[in-house]
Amino acid sequence: MSASLHVESDRHVAAAPPAVFERLDDQARLAGHMEQPSLMMGGGRMCYAFDQAGGRAVGSHIKMGGKAFGISLFVDEVVTEREAPRRKVWRTAGATHLIVIDGYEMGFALTPADGGTDLRVWIDYTLPQGFWRWLAALPARFYARWCVGRMTADAAEHFAIAR
Repeated sequence: MSASLHVESDRHVAAAPPAVFERLDDQARLAGHMEQPSLMMGGGRMCYAFDQAGGRAVGSHIKMGGKAFGISLFVDEVVTEREAPRRKVWRTAGATHLIVIDGYEMGFALTPADGGTDLRVWIDYTLPQGFWRWLAALPARFYARWCVGRMTADAAEHFAIAR
């Protein structure tokens, strides 16, 4: 990936790292916010397709397709690191068909902490090439913050409710 922009979200989760990792290792749960129509997706949503490993092994592919603002989207992600129960990283593979970001690498890291786990989710992304790049810079940052923020908030809320 060329020079990238970075956004992250940190949150304390009231569960031990193995339980948090198990939940976040399921990409459909981790990014469940993408499957629901939302304002950030222009009323659209994404659907997932998994390989045999289900996104739970290094080399596993996770494909997402759908629409945002009436525009068809597609991305193929590949898991590049998976160290249960501490860390997982995945990145785009091949050409993306997205709107405000281009290629990206995302991941999460878990650290044991008093009463649970400190969770950090991040994304390093590039902007689209050409003229659209300058128009995409601000919405890309908002989108990236929303995405990682939803992931950390969803995990914290799940374990707060489960108690």
